[in-house]
Amino acid sequence: MSTSRDVSRSSTPTRKRSRWDEDEEDAGVSIPQPVVKRRVKAKAKPAASSHRRTLPNPPLPVRHKHPDHLATASSSRRGRFHPPITSSRSVYCYERLNAIEEGSYGIVFRARDKQTGDIVALKKLKLDEEKHGFPITALREINALMAARHENVVRIREVVVGDTLTQVFIVMDFIEHDLKTLLTLMPSPFLQSEIKTLMLQLLSAVAHCHSNWILHRDLKTSNLLMNNRGTIKVADFGLARRYGDPVGVGGMTQLVVTLWAPEILLGAKTYSTAIDMWSVGCIFAELLLKEPLFQAKGEIELISMIFKLLGPPTNESWPGYSSLPLAKTITLPSPQPHQFRQKFQYMTAAGIDLLMSLLIYDPERRISAEEALQHPYFTESPLPKHPDMFGSFPSAAAGEKRRKPFDSPSAPTRAADHQLLFDLNVP
Repeated sequence: MSTSRDVSRSSTPTRKRSRWDEDEEDAGVSIPQPVVKRRVKAKAKPAASSHRRTLPNPPLPVRHKHPDHLATASSSRRGRFHPPITSSRSVYCYERLNAIEEGSYGIVFRARDKQTGDIVALKKLKLDEEKHGFPITALREINALMAARHENVVRIREVVVGDTLTQVFIVMDFIEHDLKTLLTLMPSPFLQSEIKTLMLQLLSAVAHCHSNWILHRDLKTSNLLMNNRGTIKVADFGLARRYGDPVGVGGMTQLVVTLWAPEILLGAKTYSTAIDMWSVGCIFAELLLKEPLFQAKGEIELISMIFKLLGPPTNESWPGYSSLPLAKTITLPSPQPHQFRQKFQYMTAAGIDLLMSLLIYDPERRISAEEALQHPYFTESPLPKHPDMFGSFPSAAAGEKRRKPFDSPSAPTRAADHQLLFDLNVP
């Protein structure tokens, strides 16, 4: 006998085609929200005296021993940790405008809220090949975004669904640019004052995540979004994990996407917030150089490039290095000094010191985000530029085309200053 339960026998969600999957040229057409028919529940019969009465929200077990807690324990725990569950809105509340990009864990669209007119980013989770329920990466991302609310972390608005089981979307604020695209299009690097502003915002976001026991584990310029008001937002928390020890954590995967930290490359069994700080150092260097610091095709080449920049590790510079699983399988080059000064010629001594403090072998000695925020590099001249002084660019994510080559975000300001000097006949 066939029942509605037969639907649950398949381990793969249905791949029924949805109206959301129609061609992008039809995306601008206003599609009415599907009408959901609701079943009318029959009135419950009066329960017999021997039956337990069913409560709408059953109280949680009370673990407090003090009698003063008995009256409020269940309600306070339920109100704080277990908010009432509400149904998700339909994705058809949004009008799809254009696709932005496709990543490992989802496809991002730009869309407009039909009710408010707000422009948002819709991240469609990849569920077509999922055979084991809802993907853990999506759950981690949603959880991390909700826990790490900060002005420099992209804001999650809601989760909406389509009319098939494979259509789940995370709704986030739309940000016009990502740093990697800007660095690619800009003919010259950011100014030092601009780099300081961006780094302060990045460090503030990372410090906030770490204070909430969240490791991002995939920090890179393509995951840093920037709006036209000089503010950056950390995004893509698909690899984020909570951790339980501020010194180090065990039992975590080494298969992180951004294999930058040397301890991961050499097979360390435990790692900590220091892996995020290594990534921050790589981002710092990329902002200075306008290109990735380590452009390697594989892990062996990457390790070799790290050894060349920092000099080969020793037990003095990295206590316990020789005990790492892959340390004995790598032939170290001859001892040589680091090449920071040659690589970053125009940096001040304070800037070199901050960069070296981020890109240091020993994770225990690597600077933390809180410490980096207090570094003298940010108080020396030139001082960080106010975000409102940044220029704006055409947004590639919004499908805007640039009319002429542009420089760094301060290009309009610099051009105006140059014209003023020309008018005053100042050499």
